[in-house]
Amino acid sequence: MSAIKIKSNKKLKGELLQGLYGRGKRMQEMICVYATTFILLANLVILLYNVQKGELVIVAGAVLTGMLTADFLSGLFHWSCDSWGSVHVPLFGPAFIRPFREHHLDPTSITRHDFIETNGDNFMLPLPFLTLLFVHLWRSPHFYLDNTFLVWFTYALALLVAFTNQIHKWSHTYYGLPRWVVLLQDWGVVLGRKHHRVHHVAPHETHFCITTGWLNVPLESLHFWRHLESLITLLTGKKPREDDLMWAK
Repeated sequence: MSAIKIKSNKKLKGELLQGLYGRGKRMQEMICVYATTFILLANLVILLYNVQKGELVIVAGAVLTGMLTADFLSGLFHWSCDSWGSVHVPLFGPAFIRPFREHHLDPTSITRHDFIETNGDNFMLPLPFLTLLFVHLWRSPHFYLDNTFLVWFTYALALLVAFTNQIHKWSHTYYGLPRWVVLLQDWGVVLGRKHHRVHHVAPHETHFCITTGWLNVPLESLHFWRHLESLITLLTGKKPREDDLMWAK
């Protein structure tokens, strides 16, 4: 009987959190997905037009650096929203904290979200940088030649940031994934299903990086997040994951 009550409470809390997803939020996500998709493709056309064979080592290094940076940023943002803040914070709470609380209550909920809801916020983040990159590449033919590493690094970082939550969604999807996605997971190119499972052991205090997952082991061995939490608690008196634990109870 108690197990049924717990399931019922979880369902009610999940429905409450999902109810905070409004029409305005949906519109913002749609605009960001369409705009960022367009600017990603526009930049890619220019980059492929300019790339030379002799630059492939530089391009590979820039892309690898971008992937590592995206993984770290995904961990930093994920850790911040998991550990601090509340759904009751005006504007920011319902828009950005809510999905993290819902996800811990029901980790499979992300698999039921469509492409727009899954990726809207992540597509918003790189939009200004991609737009700036496009303007520079379009206006100056020499910009690519003078900044080859920076250009490819920015593009790779923006692309991985945009698709981080889609990669995260794949890590919770155990059936029906395309073969190429499973291969990328198995080869460790993107976040794997077994690897991400570690984060979903309560109280959700490890393995925050969700793009490639490459940095999780090094950061955990350094107790990076634990030290950062101790510093914030020392400065503010706040304890990490108080709001998250409140929803979990």
